[in-house]
Amino acid sequence: MEEKNDNERQEIFSERVRAGKRTYFFDVKATRSNDYYLTITESKRKFKEDGYSYEKHKIFLYKEDFGKFLKALNLTVDHVKEELLPEVDFSEYDRDNDESTVEKAVESAPSSDSELKWE
Repeated sequence: MEEKNDNERQEIFSERVRAGKRTYFFDVKATRSNDYYLTITESKRKFKEDGYSYEKHKIFLYKEDFGKFLKALNLTVDHVKEELLPEVDFSEYDRDNDESTVEKAVESAPSSDSELKWE
């Protein structure tokens, strides 16, 4: 029982990105010594005869690698946008400003008793 409480304490922050059949989770967790790290999880829904199952892949990212990771990610995304697909308007894929997405997020928001707060 104590182990469960320890695991609950370790998760500090979580951000979810839905992308069709895939969902990405960005979670900040704490070690027992109160050091922090990031886990990035891809969860992919797969249909099976008896219903759905989820295939998960996880990356652990430690604070000493945050800068290198972000630099490499930004360089890679910029290369695709500027060199490989310069004709594509990537703003078409941004749904963050779509009112229906915001409304759905508010509708599914946790109750006011939750620690999560909407800004």
